[in-house]
Amino acid sequence: MSIIWTIIIGFVAGVIAKFLMPGPNEPQGFVLTAILGIVGAFVATWLGQAIGWYGPGQGAGFIASIVGAIIVLAVWGMISKNRRA
Repeated sequence: MSIIWTIIIGFVAGVIAKFLMPGPNEPQGFVLTAILGIVGAFVATWLGQAIGWYGPGQGAGFIASIVGAIIVLAVWGMISKNRRA
């Protein structure tokens, strides 16, 4: 159940991260933004468990998922910008 919750939170976090970090270098599609938000939530969960903030089986919180989604969106923007240049 925690994986499903992480996907749902990641979806919402991706949309919020896109609104917080708009720009030409970030992905334009809603689906790609949502997928990167889900990846960001999983990254936040993994980092939180590695640091010790979350226990095994615990998912990242909403704010941490948004931060993870912003990080993933920024990295994606840098990669896609380098690919276009």
